[in-house]
Amino acid sequence: MAFSARIGTDESGKGDYFGPLVVAGVAVRDAADEAFLRRLGVRDSKKVSDGRAAALAAEVERALPFARVVVGPARYNELYARIGNLNRLLAWGHARVLEDLLAKVPAIRLAVTDKFGDESRVAAALMPRGRAVELVQKVRAEEDPAVAAASIVARAEFLRRLAQLSARAGFPLPKGASASVEEAARRLAREKGADALGAFVKLHFKTTSRLGLASSA
Repeated sequence: MAFSARIGTDESGKGDYFGPLVVAGVAVRDAADEAFLRRLGVRDSKKVSDGRAAALAAEVERALPFARVVVGPARYNELYARIGNLNRLLAWGHARVLEDLLAKVPAIRLAVTDKFGDESRVAAALMPRGRAVELVQKVRAEEDPAVAAASIVARAEFLRRLAQLSARAGFPLPKGASASVEEAARRLAREKGADALGAFVKLHFKTTSRLGLASSA
């Protein structure tokens, strides 16, 4: 199959109660870039350990053009309250990353992203540079090295920001939305006050109402 220069985008944190939403993009400019990613062994970040994700992200960021958008919990809650839909927020994030990365690699005319929800959302959110490229949205897009690399970059940044929030909280904040997450949320509410949750969590998750915690930032 002929090589195509492209940008891959992916996100991390959308299913995590604590921490930000991170969207990242990585540009694969030529066959050498793609070969580099294959040698590196990039794959869907959900299939690698946290430490490996950080190490891989450092290699990718040193070698290839990339961009990322980080939406911290407070800003996330503000945007979600205004937009009221996670897929619309994700679409904006992917469009923003694509726009920023195309400023660095304007010759690329193809973007690939994992499909989430209605395909028209990302297309509608595209900005001037993004509207000039072909956008491909597909299931299991992480099989593409460009998207896998973006997944790794997004995950590593999510983990870094979660560690910063853990330092602010004074104890480790777990990933995901499990029983341990609920216990950490209760502890955070006890120690910091329920009103402080909006700086650490995505308030629209059912965890908030289930625990009887704050419902707004």
